[in-house]
Amino acid sequence: MALGTLLLRLTVGGLFVGHGLQKLTGAFDGPGLDGVTGMMTSLDIHPPRQNAIAAASAETFGGAALALGIATPAAAAALIATMTTAVRKVHLGNGVWNAKGGWEYNAVLAAAAAAIAADGPGPISFDAIFKRSTWGFGGAVFAIGAGIAGSYAVTEYAKRAKPVAEVAAAG
Repeated sequence: MALGTLLLRLTVGGLFVGHGLQKLTGAFDGPGLDGVTGMMTSLDIHPPRQNAIAAASAETFGGAALALGIATPAAAAALIATMTTAVRKVHLGNGVWNAKGGWEYNAVLAAAAAAIAADGPGPISFDAIFKRSTWGFGGAVFAIGAGIAGSYAVTEYAKRAKPVAEVAAAG
């Protein structure tokens, strides 16, 4: 099982790193922060620039931590948060299947991250150095709960806050 977990961590975590770098730096033909900021604006996610940086960073650094098996439940929570937001704000209205822009792929990635949090990163990981090669049920519950809560907190709480320009103008 150690080899299977390692392969899953490296694949899922590595793909998240690449996806995050597309957003963060424009690598791999990605949109970069300006493009992601525009997407956040069009999705009514405020403040758009800060959310673009948060999403890109969560995917890049959360993916790296998952791949390396570092603080696995926290890494999984960051990734689950980005996938939850993607489902809620982009894919939910398109149905299940990815071929029609649905949420299938996001759900698979979130489930993989939660499964890794539940079973732990395995003996070939940084967590194992600290005697945490498994996290169990609590690790999965934390990752799923914190991921979903994080998605709502970042998108819904910030939407209710007045943009800085409005506060300065009223000032």
